[in-house]
Amino acid sequence: MTTPTPTATTPLEPAAPAPEAGSRPVGRLRTAGTAVLRALAPVIVTLVVGALVLQVSGINPIAVYQLMLTNAFGTREGMAGTLTSATPLLFTGVATAISFRAGVFSMGAESGFVLGGLTAAWLAVAVPGPAPVVILVAMAGAVLAGALFSLPAALLKTRLGVDEVVSTLMLTFVASGLAAWIVNSYLLAPGQANSSTRAVPFSLLRLLPPSSLNIGFLVALALVAAYWVFLRRTSAGPELHHVGVNARFAAAQGIGVNRVVLWAMVATGAIAALGGAVHAMGVVGKFVVDGFSASYGFTGIAVALLARRSAWGLVPAAIMFGAFANAGTTIQLFDNIPLDIVDVLQGTVMVFAVASLSLHLRRRRAAR
Repeated sequence: MTTPTPTATTPLEPAAPAPEAGSRPVGRLRTAGTAVLRALAPVIVTLVVGALVLQVSGINPIAVYQLMLTNAFGTREGMAGTLTSATPLLFTGVATAISFRAGVFSMGAESGFVLGGLTAAWLAVAVPGPAPVVILVAMAGAVLAGALFSLPAALLKTRLGVDEVVSTLMLTFVASGLAAWIVNSYLLAPGQANSSTRAVPFSLLRLLPPSSLNIGFLVALALVAAYWVFLRRTSAGPELHHVGVNARFAAAQGIGVNRVVLWAMVATGAIAALGGAVHAMGVVGKFVVDGFSASYGFTGIAVALLARRSAWGLVPAAIMFGAFANAGTTIQLFDNIPLDIVDVLQGTVMVFAVASLSLHLRRRRAAR
């Protein structure tokens, strides 16, 4: 059994919760302010780049940003749409952040999300009983499916040292093909022109009807809180940190490195699958082969990057990407405003989030 070491591809240096800077409120505020500025830097640069693209295209960037802001947050419906779009990103963001903490760059959130959605949509129709019981059974089944599908890549990493980027990315395509085969062969709804399962006979509790915002958003927030407690208040949190920072040193201290890495990768698939279950039962109402996931697993990587090592930083990061997605659905209705600008903004945030993080890590290493 070999001890995995953090690879150079890991985009986020996992770090234990840093001790608060001093005991005085001023020191704490200064530390918090610095962290906020570092997190906002990629966003600010992105807005500048987007403004330049719009200006070159002959479009007023201020007017476009005002329109996007209004569509995303300016109305009750806009806010509901933004939070609905942010909900799956909270699940996949937490899922990815756990792997990052262990020094593992797992891309298994996308496959977990898809298979979790398929499993929940199937169980919601197949299992008899009152809706609350069926919902819990469907969620539990989804978590189990996501965990089991993540296990091969985790074993390849811990037993054979196979690069997790390659294995989890390839398994994403396997998951998509597997889901399509299962739906078309066994679960296809009668009379459907598209490849989809039967409609779920109920829906998760709506928070702002008639919008699609449902109780899944509160579940996602509770998951973020649980992740924070896990990092700060359990013995497993520091173990995750030590393995991510220096696997060899962690092994010398008696920490089971392979065990921590394996469970981190399995947790990534399980948590993402829970997000897929919420999406299937609360938004889509069934599983659709094409278009069920708008690359939520991959966007979750960007959410985790932008949040850096802050558990609560996942919330504003997910809401920001949710705002981009929500604004993008309506911005093309207006003349001369390209829908592609949303893709430009999202991609630029990802690039500069990685760049900002790399700069920060280089400075930390140079200071040691």
